[in-house]
Amino acid sequence: MADEKIRVWITTNALTKGIRQVDAELSSNSPNLVCYGGCGYSRNYAHGEGKDWHRTAESAVKRAEDMRDRKLASMRKSMAKLEAMVFVAPATD
Repeated sequence: MADEKIRVWITTNALTKGIRQVDAELSSNSPNLVCYGGCGYSRNYAHGEGKDWHRTAESAVKRAEDMRDRKLASMRKSMAKLEAMVFVAPATD
């Protein structure tokens, strides 16, 4: 059986490259795997429906927003650690 051709939205690198809409092939061997960008020598894969690829633009946007919110929370935590740092000059003998 041939792989099913579908349009999907890729969120793997949504925070750096944005959401990409691509035509892909849904693997008949692994239903959570899509191949796009030729599926030949220069093939690209996305694993996990609802995580790295989505069947609807709405699902992709929700995932990208969740990714952004987690990244912002992580950055806030890092900023708080930096702001709490106290620097003291070493004593000289």
